[in-house]
Amino acid sequence: MSRTVFLLIACALIVPNRTVAAERPNIVLILADDLGWADLGCFGNTFNETPNIDRLAHQGVRFTQFYAGPVCSPTRANLQSGQDQARFGITQHIPGHRRPFAKLLDPIVPLQLPLEVDTFSERLKTAGYATGYFGKWHLGGNGYGPSQQGWQTVLETKGNTISTNENGQQQTRQTAEHLTDKAIDFIHLHRGKPFVLQVSHHAVHIPLTTKPELVSKYAVKEAMAGYPSRPEYAGLLEELDQSVGRIMAAIDTAGIAKNTMILFLSDNGGLEHEQNGRIVTSNKPLRGEKGTLYEGGIRIPAIARWSEIIPAGNTCDAPAITMDIYPTLLELASQAHVDNQPCDGISLVPWLRDPKLKPNRDKLFWHLPHYHHSTPASAMRQSDWKLIEFFESGERELYDLGNDPAEQHNLASAHPDRVAALSASLKQWRKEVGARTPEPNPNYDPQRAMELGKADNSKRKGRNP
Repeated sequence: MSRTVFLLIACALIVPNRTVAAERPNIVLILADDLGWADLGCFGNTFNETPNIDRLAHQGVRFTQFYAGPVCSPTRANLQSGQDQARFGITQHIPGHRRPFAKLLDPIVPLQLPLEVDTFSERLKTAGYATGYFGKWHLGGNGYGPSQQGWQTVLETKGNTISTNENGQQQTRQTAEHLTDKAIDFIHLHRGKPFVLQVSHHAVHIPLTTKPELVSKYAVKEAMAGYPSRPEYAGLLEELDQSVGRIMAAIDTAGIAKNTMILFLSDNGGLEHEQNGRIVTSNKPLRGEKGTLYEGGIRIPAIARWSEIIPAGNTCDAPAITMDIYPTLLELASQAHVDNQPCDGISLVPWLRDPKLKPNRDKLFWHLPHYHHSTPASAMRQSDWKLIEFFESGERELYDLGNDPAEQHNLASAHPDRVAALSASLKQWRKEVGARTPEPNPNYDPQRAMELGKADNSKRKGRNP
């Protein structure tokens, strides 16, 4: 056989494989913890240094109105399932906390995402993807971890530092660095076939444990006006940024950038105040923080890069939410949605290809029937109008996000008909998803309402509206 004929046969065998690969990209999902909408350089922050995440945005699309749940476990549940977390009752972090003397008793939070849920990793694994999960899970303990939900290669971690045994010696490392090492190993091992990789960082969740040299670096840096500019926070965020940079470099070095989509998200808005009142960060100009249904609690930084598919240097203003990731990944992997469970998200593939497309979804909903950094509430957004309904008082607040993204002007009294219509829609949605709502607390004590402690949950299940 001549050399020319041999090359023609080889090319005929190779090209179809490349075509299939191009249709089924690798997927890398990097999830930050408690990272606020205003913390990154590409979102306007001048104190924190995030050159790698900023470069990711420059090479892809930055979403300006991307949403999550108000706290971590709810977002992680809707991300894995494509379903609103209210369907599972996971409307607070697992296992939640109690205010036994507050005006309302909030619903009990289940301790795990049900194994019956068909996660996106299970669907992609069935489609031939290698699946790897590294980092924080927070959706259940033994028997309910990533390994039981479709993830083949798994390393669960907790906290911003980790104890490792390397060459027979115990040492403490920063978790972000350790997770990145494992993620890069996974990328190189599986670069020859489609893979989905999720790296779930603990940064920038408190306690703010970072490298001393990074604290020293930011301690002498000029503060940003109107921003807390905490050296420990900036240092931990720089660790996260370095991780993103190393993962990007690994993908580029492996020669798979054209066939790999990177998604960078946070699990909720930034934590502005610790329980003791200490300042952590600021979400300004957005109002509120993690554990509230104001924009600062649910609007998150979100970036996607996919060379030659996602147009570089763009922003997308269409509202999106973390439960959209599930149908998005299924479409990219050429997998149809299963009929045995609902899907509350929509595929973002059209907006990845053309970030300037107009929104086509009508409504978004949130449900936080718990005491966190606010009182129990539900919320919805229709077009630019947003309604927040508080269960303690029955008060409703209405905001025009198009003209008032900072939610400074409550327009409820000026638009009673709109409030009534949105409230009816919100109530109907709670009924459709089986959302659990708080109930009156027989042990209510105004003097002790803010106390944290244990409540008698033995006879409480929460109730539907």
